[in-house]
Amino acid sequence: MNDIVAVAVITLLATISPGPDFAMVTRNSYLHGRRAGVLAACGIAAGVQIHVCYTMFGVGLLIAEVPQLFFAIKIAGAAYLVYVGWKTFSNRTRLTAKPDVRSNDPAPAISGMAMFRSGFLTNVLNPKTTLFVVSTLTQIVQPHTSLTVQFGYGLFMSLVHLLWFAALALFFSQPALCARILKRQLLADKVTGLVLMALGMSLAFANMSK
Repeated sequence: MNDIVAVAVITLLATISPGPDFAMVTRNSYLHGRRAGVLAACGIAAGVQIHVCYTMFGVGLLIAEVPQLFFAIKIAGAAYLVYVGWKTFSNRTRLTAKPDVRSNDPAPAISGMAMFRSGFLTNVLNPKTTLFVVSTLTQIVQPHTSLTVQFGYGLFMSLVHLLWFAALALFFSQPALCARILKRQLLADKVTGLVLMALGMSLAFANMSK
């Protein structure tokens, strides 16, 4: 029971702390609507399972022991976040309050797979989640812990991420709030883009001073 409580507390604290996943869901929700934000949340939850699986099968220990491998993951994650941040920061297309409809060019809605993929890649390439899952499971899971229990821990982590980020998507896609944000869309894009780029660069250089 103590292990379950520990996993629950650590997961909740790690999930609600602002980071790349938060910024990505917020961006998708206010720009493209509730469905886009929820699909990004689903992608994040699926991404957590990738971290859980490689940790359970020992790759997490390899990452912990081989700095070069972890550094490569940091660079890949940073590059992706900086790219998305720059695309958001430099956006010049104004949107209407209705999700997925452009004010001057009614282009097709962004696909659900693209929204899912944005959340999935943001989480999979996030070293913060790598550290969270590896450190949590390697401390809680014992040699005698069954695979069923280990998978249960992983599913719980994914569920918490899904519920939290889906709730954020519902909040940031409310029509009234969405309309207010879109009135200041260019400013919102620049702020969100700067945050994403800053997060990417901070993740890349976090350990350089150590």
